[in-house]
Amino acid sequence: MSTDWHEEALCRQVDPELFMPEVGGSAKDAKATCMSCEVRPQCLNYAVDAGERWGVWGGLGQKDLRRLIRARRAEQEAA
Repeated sequence: MSTDWHEEALCRQVDPELFMPEVGGSAKDAKATCMSCEVRPQCLNYAVDAGERWGVWGGLGQKDLRRLIRARRAEQEAA
């Protein structure tokens, strides 16, 4: 699984803690950074493929990311 996209990611230019908010904390700034990032699709695909369940990846928070991981797994199982 390639992570070459990470060199171009905007998240490298900000505090990494932004993408791992504490319970009850806001992920708003992290998501805004992601939405401006050119490699957002690659980041999101990486997170789903790797089964990342924590933090903000590709503009999705933990809840939405887990939902997407489950949906993609279900699609693969149905195929």
